[in-house]
Amino acid sequence: MRLFAAVLPPDDIADELAAEAARLRTLPGADGLRWTDRAGWHFTLAFYGEVDDAVVPELSARLRRAAHRGAPFPLAVRGGGAFGHGRALWAGAAGDVPALRLLADRAEAAGRKAGVDMGGHRRYTAHLTLARSRDAVDVRAYVEALDAFASRTWTVGELVLVRSNLPKSGVPGEQPRYEPAGRWPLGGPG
Repeated sequence: MRLFAAVLPPDDIADELAAEAARLRTLPGADGLRWTDRAGWHFTLAFYGEVDDAVVPELSARLRRAAHRGAPFPLAVRGGGAFGHGRALWAGAAGDVPALRLLADRAEAAGRKAGVDMGGHRRYTAHLTLARSRDAVDVRAYVEALDAFASRTWTVGELVLVRSNLPKSGVPGEQPRYEPAGRWPLGGPG
């Protein structure tokens, strides 16, 4: 199964971000971007890709321990940026971003120790993807608009293992479906 570890924004924060995304979609050229569904909004901590079912129990146990080692922390969605010459537009994070990075490092280490091929280590950039494009797109206006955006702060209280179900219908614009495959409280039982 295709898996990743993530922090999910609560519904009230997603409401605020949805209002901002609706505003961004009124900007010129917005129809040239593929906007992500609210149901798919998350801060990816570690991407595991295709994981053999036999590895999932070990990965889950290691993620539970990683969650136990970290305390809840404050986070907000704030600002934004782009990757890949405008191929991905994202909202950023504010608050205890070092705690988010540490949780990402621990989630990556959990994958490696469970035997998941993680590839090379990359410096973690906290981001929540809002839109994508197959081609390079000038997204400066969107990034500038996001500079003024800041959600309310919430307390991140759990680490979530998410299963990603990729579209199979071939219908243009169909989004992946995400479902929690495990949830562990931060600072909870290890």
